[in-house]
Amino acid sequence: MTDEEIDTIFLSHKVVPDVVPAPPKQFLSVSYAGGIIVDKGGELTPTQVKTPPTVSWDASDNTFYTIILTDPDAPSRKNPTSREYQHWVVANIPGNAIDKGEVITAYVGSGPPEGTGLHRYVFLLYKQPTKMKFDEERIPKNSGRGRARFSAAKFAKKHKMAELVAGNFFQAQWDDYVPMVHKQLKG
Repeated sequence: MTDEEIDTIFLSHKVVPDVVPAPPKQFLSVSYAGGIIVDKGGELTPTQVKTPPTVSWDASDNTFYTIILTDPDAPSRKNPTSREYQHWVVANIPGNAIDKGEVITAYVGSGPPEGTGLHRYVFLLYKQPTKMKFDEERIPKNSGRGRARFSAAKFAKKHKMAELVAGNFFQAQWDDYVPMVHKQLKG
């Protein structure tokens, strides 16, 4: 896929400028259980994305990365007063070994409220300048506290992560699994 095609997809779905100021350089490979692939804004269901995905990229040796999954459409695309809602943040990932990274925000699948239409769920992969110390409060998977009004771009800027290496996104709307997500977030 060319840079122009990547730019077009991120611009046409308004991921640029709603989440990041410029598109990533490449698409991030993201898949969920059962062979479900995140494919450039295609629609998936909350049921399909309830467990953490497998994410892969061409990692450089001796390099640390941060991956972010964020929803800029909280509580709805028409009224995003809680933009962005962080669903997953893992930092200090050595190479592409996410399981060895530092979980800042534990994974929670999509949970768009009923009647709010499609939400975008955006994966962003940043290259870190070095292994870093993060002072952000750790958010467990059973807590919604501290997830709303996040900004991936501000987080990256604060930690001097200037290089957005890759990204991808899917869209989802309410299904009958969403009440379980909301219950989980209430602890």
